[in-house]
Amino acid sequence: MRRPGWAPVLLSYATFVLVGLNAGVGGVLIVSQMRDYGVNEATIGLTFFTSSAGYMAAGATAGALLHRLHVRMALAAGIAVYALGAVATAVRPPFAILVAVQLLVGYGTGVLESILNVFLAELPNSTTLLNRLHAFFGVGAFLGPLLAAWLLQYLSWTAVWLVLGLLCVPLAAGFLVAYPRRAPAAERAAEPRPTGVLRDTLRSPAVVLGSAFLAVYVGLEIGVGTWAYSFLMRVHGESGVIAGYTVSGYWLGLTLGRFLISPIATRAGMSAAGMATACLAGVTAVAAALWALPTASLATAGLVLLGFFLGPLFPTAMAVTPQLVPPRLMATAIGVMNGVSLLGGASLPWLTGWLAQHVGIWTLMPYALALSVVQLALWRLMLARAAAPSPELLPSES
Repeated sequence: MRRPGWAPVLLSYATFVLVGLNAGVGGVLIVSQMRDYGVNEATIGLTFFTSSAGYMAAGATAGALLHRLHVRMALAAGIAVYALGAVATAVRPPFAILVAVQLLVGYGTGVLESILNVFLAELPNSTTLLNRLHAFFGVGAFLGPLLAAWLLQYLSWTAVWLVLGLLCVPLAAGFLVAYPRRAPAAERAAEPRPTGVLRDTLRSPAVVLGSAFLAVYVGLEIGVGTWAYSFLMRVHGESGVIAGYTVSGYWLGLTLGRFLISPIATRAGMSAAGMATACLAGVTAVAAALWALPTASLATAGLVLLGFFLGPLFPTAMAVTPQLVPPRLMATAIGVMNGVSLLGGASLPWLTGWLAQHVGIWTLMPYALALSVVQLALWRLMLARAAAPSPELLPSES
């Protein structure tokens, strides 16, 4: 299969920068939102649930969008829905409407992520493209807290959402110009689907365990990224600007991990399974150290390291999925795993906020440690129960 050209791939990366910005600004803005609306941590956490509900709905309908609209217009529809949610948030609606419009934000990001994952998975050298795609999420997540912390010095939190909405305009134009009318994924979606694919996918032990693994991973990643700002200010007494820069360091570490760890592991002769296991051990060790040695300097360095070791886990799980399930289940498996991952992205950060409210924000690190142990166990079980595992496979680098 030939590459469709460099423009769609680069535009995919730019889109994931926006998705990362969306995730990265949340932890900084949440303090201002709680103050503005007069709500507590558990109540503001309702936005996690509605956003994730929209994201899961996107996973369920992405195939139908590809069938009806094909890749170009499906991406344009996704970015339009996201922009509508961003602008609706930027006008500071009543709190109940704020919670509701996060459905649009979640649906838009879910459509963009699902379609781009499938689109790149069908291109030559797809594992490298997917690893880089998710690395650019980290680029956006690194820039997000910097952008939010800087704008909050001069403007309301709503201005950040207005900026996110405006960034959708050039992306929408790019989709309409650069993407083919019918990508390979769309062509297959337009054909009659084999019966029983979803049923067989949901019955696959590798998919079930992989979905659980990614749910815990996303819950840990977003939970730390969202609440670390409050953790640094309330536990370590750091200023808002320093705390914001530290959270950006966490996302920078995640990005660097996605760019650097895989090629280093390749040169060292490590398998994908070995690389991921080593990263999971690193996450566990760093979370334990941050809990056992609660100092401001260690918290800053430790959060960067935590992000660094977390970085490769999601794209590696996506990249090895074609080796864990039969070929006819691959696209559906990626969609299911990607959609279910946001269950963890909603429930686990909400639980973090509930613990912060009722026990104390200091619980962030022991909570992260517990999740890291669960991650490691699920990863090992996923590989052990895979239908056709290829643990020697390591995402190639070009």
